[in-house]
Amino acid sequence: MTDILSAQMAFLIEADKLKSVSRATSLCDGSRCENSGEHSWHIALYAMVLAEHAHRPVNIDRVIKMLLLHDLVEIDAGDTPIHGDHDPAAMEAIEQAAADRIFGLLPPNQAAEFRALWDEFEAAETDDAIFAKSVDRVQPVVANLETGGGTWPEFNVSAAQLETRVGVKVRRGAPMLWQHLRSRIDAWFDAR
Repeated sequence: MTDILSAQMAFLIEADKLKSVSRATSLCDGSRCENSGEHSWHIALYAMVLAEHAHRPVNIDRVIKMLLLHDLVEIDAGDTPIHGDHDPAAMEAIEQAAADRIFGLLPPNQAAEFRALWDEFEAAETDDAIFAKSVDRVQPVVANLETGGGTWPEFNVSAAQLETRVGVKVRRGAPMLWQHLRSRIDAWFDAR
């Protein structure tokens, strides 16, 4: 039992490092950029509040678990902004190695369970993972809208780019949510 508890504590201590990973998205008040730990908490809350808007029924407990785990790989890989320039294949390899290392800190049964949830989120093929991906994409959009475009100008984000990189994923899991945001997004781009 001591070995199990020691492994669990090692994982939890490692997970604390997620609070030190800065993201490109700022807080809704524009005072600073959020960190990945804050992002994970916030999108778990988004999922709880917005679950009724999922395109298909979801198991909210599983969705929240995925959202709490999905960015732990950023401890090693860092945050990769969706509108930034990066090599997706290279990032996937880095994130896979990070998942191996970080989830590998846990006792084998938890390591397998948590890794399976992370893999499911990444694949985005189940209803739970599709909705989780949608919520992950919605929160930064809301933050950018609340801060007058936030980082969109910095990354030269176009309406078409936002639609293909974000809208497609949000519509897949929560179409009403994207429809709701679309009028605000259109208004922001029209005012530029």
